[in-house]
Amino acid sequence: MNRSLFVTALAAVALALPAAADDTVPPDAAQKPHEMTLHGDTRVDPYYWMNDREDPEVIAYLEAENAYAKAMMADTEALQDDLFEEIVGRIDPTDESVPYEFNGYWYYTRYEDGLDYPIYCRKKGSLEASEEVMVNANELAEGTSYFSLSGLSVSSDNEMIAFGIDTVGRRKYTIWLKDLTNGEMIESGIVDVTSNLVWAEDARVLFYTAKDDETLRSHQVWRHEVGTGRDDVLIFEETDETFSCYVTKTKSRDYLVIGSSQTVEDEYRILPANDPMGEWSLFEPRERGHEYSIDHADDRWVIRTNWDATNFRLMEVRGDDTTRKNWTELVPHRDDVMIESFDVFQDFLVVRERKGGLPHIVITPKNGTRYEIEFDDPTYSAWTTTNLEVDTETLRFGYMSMTTPATTYDFDMVTKERELKKQTKVLGDFDPSNYESQYLWAEARDGTKVPVSLVYRKDMLDRGKNPTVLYAYGSYGSSSWASFSSSRLSLLDRGFVWAIAHIRGGQELGRQWYEDGKLLNKKNTFTDFIDCARFLKQENWADPDRTYGYGGSAGGLLVGAVVNMAPQEFDGVIAAVPFVDVVTTMLDETIPLTTFEWDEWGNPKDEVYYDYMLSYSPYDQVTAQDYPNILITAGLHDSQVQYFEPAKWTAKLRDMNTSDNMILFYCNMEAGHGGASGRLSRQKETARNYAFFLKLAGEIDAAAMKK
Repeated sequence: MNRSLFVTALAAVALALPAAADDTVPPDAAQKPHEMTLHGDTRVDPYYWMNDREDPEVIAYLEAENAYAKAMMADTEALQDDLFEEIVGRIDPTDESVPYEFNGYWYYTRYEDGLDYPIYCRKKGSLEASEEVMVNANELAEGTSYFSLSGLSVSSDNEMIAFGIDTVGRRKYTIWLKDLTNGEMIESGIVDVTSNLVWAEDARVLFYTAKDDETLRSHQVWRHEVGTGRDDVLIFEETDETFSCYVTKTKSRDYLVIGSSQTVEDEYRILPANDPMGEWSLFEPRERGHEYSIDHADDRWVIRTNWDATNFRLMEVRGDDTTRKNWTELVPHRDDVMIESFDVFQDFLVVRERKGGLPHIVITPKNGTRYEIEFDDPTYSAWTTTNLEVDTETLRFGYMSMTTPATTYDFDMVTKERELKKQTKVLGDFDPSNYESQYLWAEARDGTKVPVSLVYRKDMLDRGKNPTVLYAYGSYGSSSWASFSSSRLSLLDRGFVWAIAHIRGGQELGRQWYEDGKLLNKKNTFTDFIDCARFLKQENWADPDRTYGYGGSAGGLLVGAVVNMAPQEFDGVIAAVPFVDVVTTMLDETIPLTTFEWDEWGNPKDEVYYDYMLSYSPYDQVTAQDYPNILITAGLHDSQVQYFEPAKWTAKLRDMNTSDNMILFYCNMEAGHGGASGRLSRQKETARNYAFFLKLAGEIDAAAMKK
């Protein structure tokens, strides 16, 4: 729509709306019944009209909701300001990443005081060399309300860098090139694509992936020849709408790889990286239910596969025929251990495993006995990080716990000695000894034991009387990490307990843990969360009257289902960018993510899945009952959960809520799924969320005070 016409139309809508006495009156969304019939069942959606982000009436409604949320949170504004200052006051204004060496250069990012975005730098040969600023994201972000720079990729001759820029939040990128020899920025002419960028070894051919304009599915791989003026060439197109594709390079830098994946199936094509015009060969044909991943180093391919291995195993293959018949086993399948990822080196194989809900880093020397790196905290996160060199004895890994800030180590895989490279600074009076974490096991209603990680300030623990936030995700096999958060200290220092429920739907306890929380087992995810909340109350970790739920995206679906099923268990919840209109979305193949998520949620065109999904879909299951206080957030340009799902849910909740509790909705009109883009500015949203919990917990009078 022409912008001037849009503004005129918006003004007309505003004039047509009845004047509100004040912003403390909740918006009354118009109802325009829309019937949808399938399998002999008719659903009526009164707010289906909100689906059009170009409709001035929709924009007016969203802005009215924002004004209402602001008015209802007005008594927390001073607290929000205090929280924001606290949170950013703990952040090192000149933070710098740990440099890593690759292809003759040391690479790192750094921040400057008061700036939101990183500066990408390198030094040639050694850390004593002069700094070269490759890209200053702050300069490129000038004049934008939203900015994301992603996919930085340096050519193998070290002379060019490619990256993607998104200034909307829709994750549709424009690709830029920069000549690092003279600083010249070059328009590539590549627009509305992903930020997945990989150079061939000739340093002049760049591969990238394109998106379907409507569904935003990454469905094509293209070849771009820099500086030739030739048209880009389509190399691969994924025609199965349940798959998405990407391009990468092996650790050995010997091969380019096109990956094509969906929830339960993978396929790869490979090409020598020094022959970008050559013919790609199939690594192993796709097969329903076969998930695998590959990497190459030490003249061999290493494969993580679930072939006859529920929790995955590792295989290897050498030579040109990479099909499954030639694979041999490196690490066997085990019923109690989940193989999550691996790193291959010239003389070592490093595997990240998960056992008993906790991560383990296991190292096997080429001619030695496997061993684990030891960790001390009761619950923690550990991962391998930037390990780009093949011929090395040093492993870089990351570690944190709920009381230990993110820490980077270099680990000598021969001597087993670790060198601390960096621990994220927490400015102010932070002392980790003031805090304590626990790893507990809650019993679900079917007898299943569910892990719960929690943290609190020791001198403020008053068993059974502490306001408590319970967080979870529980989808896609994504395990929730026991992580450190410096912003969370603002709640812990005010007496809150923060807990993470490692519910079914993740993979904390192996692949079956995921299978037991998806498709026709999805309700286990919701009942696990409810049972964990009850456990925390029964065991005197949480104040029964001040227990709060928190989840985002698919975790927002979790929160939405839970407040329908057991609203009495929570004084309030935050549902961030929540996926709540499950059936309607999974029927609409034009919406991003729908087609390749049928194996996660089910395809409602099948009546069995339709009935099951309908039975828990948060939007469809809103009923006349007392709901807790709810804060719902969205991003107008969200490409993963469309803004209209939480918008419609908000309106319907207000229609049916029989309590006097708040139903608040905030839509960021300039962002997408992740909210505000700047490292500092995004903390305003964190401060608002924490203020919501503190308001409900009765802490407003204490504003910036700590006990």
